[in-house]
Amino acid sequence: MAQWKGWRKTLTVLAFIGPTLIGIMIFNIYPIIFNTYISFTNRNRYRPNPDCSITLTRILEPTCWKVFEKNRPTGLGEPFRLQDPLFANYADLVGKFFTPPALLAFGKIVLTFVPLIIAAQVNKAFSKHLERPVPAWLVTTLGILLALGLGYLLRFDLAINEITKSGDFFVVTFRTFLYVLLCIPLFFIVGLALALLLNVPDLPGRTFFRVVLIVPWAASTVAIMVALVWQFFFREQGTINQVLGLIGIQGKAWLQDPITAFLITVIVNVWMSYPFFMVTILGALQSIPAELYEAAEVDGASWWRRLFSITLPLIRPAVIPAIVLSSITTFQMFGTVWAITGGGPSRGAGAPGATELVMVYAYKQVFQTAAYGRMGAFAVIMFIFLFSLTLYSLRLSRITKGAYE
Repeated sequence: MAQWKGWRKTLTVLAFIGPTLIGIMIFNIYPIIFNTYISFTNRNRYRPNPDCSITLTRILEPTCWKVFEKNRPTGLGEPFRLQDPLFANYADLVGKFFTPPALLAFGKIVLTFVPLIIAAQVNKAFSKHLERPVPAWLVTTLGILLALGLGYLLRFDLAINEITKSGDFFVVTFRTFLYVLLCIPLFFIVGLALALLLNVPDLPGRTFFRVVLIVPWAASTVAIMVALVWQFFFREQGTINQVLGLIGIQGKAWLQDPITAFLITVIVNVWMSYPFFMVTILGALQSIPAELYEAAEVDGASWWRRLFSITLPLIRPAVIPAIVLSSITTFQMFGTVWAITGGGPSRGAGAPGATELVMVYAYKQVFQTAAYGRMGAFAVIMFIFLFSLTLYSLRLSRITKGAYE
């Protein structure tokens, strides 16, 4: 009887979690396995059909299943097979990176960021001390200055050029990293400034401004439509140039210049994303006891001193998860960039466009060149990178810490 109750309990649990497990298998696990398999094949526009005589293909490829046998396409070219060598797609993407010049250049890039890592570790070590021997802002500033000096000595620009010669994969990946590094600090700075302003108790019309300032976040749900509006602003005959013309200034083709096109995508993304940081920081600010500020003011602490000694340390637990999540979503940015520039302007035949980020590059490779196998390898590499980044972010932000205590 006790054994039956144990089985009954197990079956009850499975009845509740069974649909979720089935959904995970169908919509998460299977696509990952299938994409990994495709990454080892030569599937492309000219080899779209599977070779169903191969056991693994027959298991993974839906068009080989009996239920779809009547709809199986025929006569569209030779069937795709496993690559020979097996890792040919991966070698095509990153193989040129493992050459002495590229590895040396990568080493120089890593060394350039060492002062920043040391500065972060020093600030972390001093964070537990009430009386810091050196202010955090001074340590950070010294780290940045040392990094800039080291980058100049090691010729950081030449190292980047050498890395980008390794292939389009590194061009778009580096450009996407740069995009994230530009966006995230601006998200935080704009969000912090507005949150501090809205946190002033006697601010006139505070409720009105709270509603108005959160509008971009609501508009981001239809990001492509909003991005098209921004695109109209910066067209050669768009709103910006018309306003400049009224004051006698000749406008330019903003979206045809690589630098300005890239910066425009950053501006639009900041406009859409700062409300998330503003709301997060505002909530954290309102949880800080007013007595701390009153005591600091009595001790003669300036506004900047209170900001760096009280505000920033106490909002850190709320801000770090927001930074991590925004970094991952920004790295995967597609709709906004595609609607504004389409990955352009062009930098030559066969070269990624000036705003061609990771997701835009993958979209073009799949839907314009139909390089399915190569993009399968690209997706696997990106998955490993983002999965590792997510695991690290969980450790850094301790989002799940409470679930295990």
